[in-house]
Amino acid sequence: MANLKEIRNRITSVSSTMQITSAMKMVSAAKLKRAQDAITAMRPYADKLTDLLQSLSATLDADAGSKFADQRVVNKVLLVSITSNRGLAGAFNSNIIKETNRLIKEEYAGKEVSILAIGKKSNDAFNKSNRVIANRSEIYDDLTFDNVAEIAQFLMDSFTQNQSDKIVLVYNKFKNAATQEIMTEQFLPIVPMEKDEDIQLDYIFEPSKIEIVEQLIPKSLKTQLYKAIRDSFASEHGARMTAMHKATDNATELRDELKLTYNKARQASITNEILEIVGGAEALNN
Repeated sequence: MANLKEIRNRITSVSSTMQITSAMKMVSAAKLKRAQDAITAMRPYADKLTDLLQSLSATLDADAGSKFADQRVVNKVLLVSITSNRGLAGAFNSNIIKETNRLIKEEYAGKEVSILAIGKKSNDAFNKSNRVIANRSEIYDDLTFDNVAEIAQFLMDSFTQNQSDKIVLVYNKFKNAATQEIMTEQFLPIVPMEKDEDIQLDYIFEPSKIEIVEQLIPKSLKTQLYKAIRDSFASEHGARMTAMHKATDNATELRDELKLTYNKARQASITNEILEIVGGAEALNN
């Protein structure tokens, strides 16, 4: 059995760790509330914008397609791997890295695959393979629509200039604090909605549908990327809060076990001292 000093040191160490994880849990909970409110507020707008764009596109003639809907033979693929800058969030980052590796090795095997890393964890994971063409981890320092729009413009330019034939977003979609869903979402080319002759739109268009679609597409793409990063940002804090909650519970359990072990060891030590005293007294009497 370990001596009392070693057990006391372990109890102190575990208690300190428990205080840290508990504080991190509370910080993540506060950040999660703001991040959750942000993604919840923008989802209806983003979904409605996408629905409107797809509905409009489905009513246009085939020769009125956008340059962002150019369906090509896929040789060059750009994966946008969205992780966080920090760890201690359970499997949040590793799940995205695993999914990105799966896409490289299975779905896009034999293709020229490059990566745009959003988050230091993604950049660190793929930088050694020389696949990372850009690292935009600084976006989390000031996560605004305008800053994300610059990244979206970079992706649109990459596609229109034939540097990429297909662009795919890989990120965690926020469902609740304990659940994140891994998303593999095509960014470009735009996925065309199947044309339906029965589509009826209760809108009066001014200017023409084609002009509206041409203006809506860049805005829709920027919104799509912003929503993905916002989803990932909320998922990160949810995952970290859950991980720190579990870590705090485990530390509490371990501390209680160590205290029990300490009390048993202390009791055994006192019992041995009493036995030694009694044995010494009997020896003197004899």
